[in-house]
Amino acid sequence: MQSIELAFSDWLIIALYFAFVLGIGLYLRRYTKSETDFFLAGRKNSSWVAGLAFLSANLGALELLGMTGNTFKYGMYVAHFYWIGAIPAMLFLGIYMMPFYYSGRIKSVPGYLKLRFDEKTRVLNGVAFAIMTLLVSGINLYAMALVLHTFLGWNWDISMWVSAATVAAYVTLSGLLSAIFTEIIQFFLIWFGLFLVSILGIIEIGGIDQIFRRVDELYQTVSYTTLWSTSGDPMQNGMVITWGGIVLGLGFVLSFGYWTTDFLVVQRAFSAKDLRAARMTPILASFFKMAVPFIVILTGLIAIVLANDKHAGYALLQDGGHLNYDSALPLLIARYYPEGLVGLGVTALLAGFMAGQAGNISAFNTVWTYDIYQSVLKKDASEEHLVWMGRAATVVGILISIVTAYWAKSFPSIMDYMQAIFSWVNAPLFATMLLGMFLKWITPNGAFWGLLAGMGSSFTLFLAVKFEWIEAHLITLSGVASDMAANFWRAWWAWLICFVVTIIISLFTKRKPDEELVGLVKGLTPPTSDQGVPWYRRPAFYAVLSLIVLIILNIYFW
Repeated sequence: MQSIELAFSDWLIIALYFAFVLGIGLYLRRYTKSETDFFLAGRKNSSWVAGLAFLSANLGALELLGMTGNTFKYGMYVAHFYWIGAIPAMLFLGIYMMPFYYSGRIKSVPGYLKLRFDEKTRVLNGVAFAIMTLLVSGINLYAMALVLHTFLGWNWDISMWVSAATVAAYVTLSGLLSAIFTEIIQFFLIWFGLFLVSILGIIEIGGIDQIFRRVDELYQTVSYTTLWSTSGDPMQNGMVITWGGIVLGLGFVLSFGYWTTDFLVVQRAFSAKDLRAARMTPILASFFKMAVPFIVILTGLIAIVLANDKHAGYALLQDGGHLNYDSALPLLIARYYPEGLVGLGVTALLAGFMAGQAGNISAFNTVWTYDIYQSVLKKDASEEHLVWMGRAATVVGILISIVTAYWAKSFPSIMDYMQAIFSWVNAPLFATMLLGMFLKWITPNGAFWGLLAGMGSSFTLFLAVKFEWIEAHLITLSGVASDMAANFWRAWWAWLICFVVTIIISLFTKRKPDEELVGLVKGLTPPTSDQGVPWYRRPAFYAVLSLIVLIILNIYFW
C-alpha cells in the first residue's frame, strides 16, 4: 500500500476542517426553526450564495477523482462533461424552467410533478430519485474512504464511518442551511487546495503548449487533446464515440436531465430569496463550471505526461494488475505539495466528497419527507413532525449510503456507475418535464406511463448489455462501442421512448383543466418581467455572456 506521510501540521489542518463543519452545524441549529428553514434554508439566500452552493453540491467524487482519472483514460474529450454537457442545460434551467419551479413555491421537483400531473407520477419520481440519490451518495462515501485508505493508510471501514458520521451530524443539525454554508466553504477549499497542482505541473513540464505537444507525441493515431475535430470517427478519439452520441446523449439528454430535474442541484436554487436570484443561481454557477476543467482536465493531462516519462518517477497505482486511474490526482498532491500543503490538498479532496455527500443527503431527506412520507404515509403531519422526520431521514439515508458504498466499491469504474444511474432516472424524467412545462395537453396518465416506460427501458438496456444479451454497438448505432458511448446512447433511447409513449397515451386520456395548470405550463404562466432592472443585471444578459464563453472554448480546443 502506498500512503502519503503526513506531518503534524497536515493532521492539524484536517482536524480543524472536521471541527469547523461540525461547528457550523451546531451554530446554525438556532436558526433552523421551521420546515422551510430545514428543507429550503429559509429561502433567504442571494444568487451568489445559492450559485456557489449549486456548483459545490456537484463537486463531489465524480468531479475530482473520477474526472481527473478519466482524463488520463480518455483524454480531453472528458471536458465535454463540463462544457456542452453542462452549460446549455444550466442556462436553460435559469432562463426557462426556474420560473415554473420557483413561482409555484414547491419544495421539490416531484412536488412540481404532483401539481402538473398527479400524485402517482410524483411518488414514482420520488421513489426513483430517492433510490438514485442513495446510490450516488454511496459513491461519495466510497471515494472519500478510498482516498483515506489507499493514500493515507487509514483503515477502510473506519475512514468511511467517520466521514459518514460527520456529514450526518451537520446536515441533521440544521438541514439545507448548514449544507449550503459548508458547501460554500468547501468550494473555496477545493479551488485553493487543488488549483496549485495544475500550476506546479505546468511549471515542471514547461507550459500548457508543452503539455499538449507531449501528449500528442504519446498518442499519434488517437487524439487526446481536441474536442470535436476527431468526433466523426470513433476510432480517432480516446472515448471511442461520435459527435452524435456526445450531442444527443450527453449534451442533450444526460445534461438537461441532470441539471434541470435533479433535485440535488435544483434545491439550491429553491433556497434563493426571490425569482431573479433563483434564475441567476445556475447562470452564475455556469461560469465557475466552465473553469473546473482547468483543475481536473489539465491535471489529468499532466499525469499522462509524467506517467510516460521514465525520469519523472511518477506512476499510477496498480489495482489487481490494472491501472487505478482515480489515483492520478492524489499522487500529484503527494508529488508537489510540501509539509502543511499536503494537509490542505487532502482536506480539499475531503471537502469535495463531503459537499457531494451533503448535497445528496439534504436532497434525499426533502424528497423522502414531502414526496413519499407526507404524500403516502402521513398526510396530516405537523410542521414539527416533518422537521423531525427530515432529521431521521438524514441518519437513515447515511446508513443506507454506507451499504451502497460497499456496492460501489465492487464497480470497476465510478464514472460508468454514475452515468448508468443517471440514464435510468434523469434521462426519461427530462422528457416528462419538458413535455409537461411546454405542452398543456399532456395528461397525468401519459406522464406516468411514459416515465415508467422510459425508466424501465433504460434499466433493461443496461442489463441487456451488462449480461451480453445484446451487443453494445446495437445501441450506439456504430461498429464499435465503449462503455461511455453505451451510457450516452442508452440515455438518448430512454428519453425518446418516454417522449413518444407520453405523447401517444396523452392523445387518448383525459387532460387537466387549464385553471389547474396556471403557473405550471408555458402559455398559462405570466411571463417573467425584468422591467425596471438594468440590462447588465438581467439573467438573460449573463446567460448570453456565458454562452459566448462556451462557444469560444469549444472553438479554441476544436
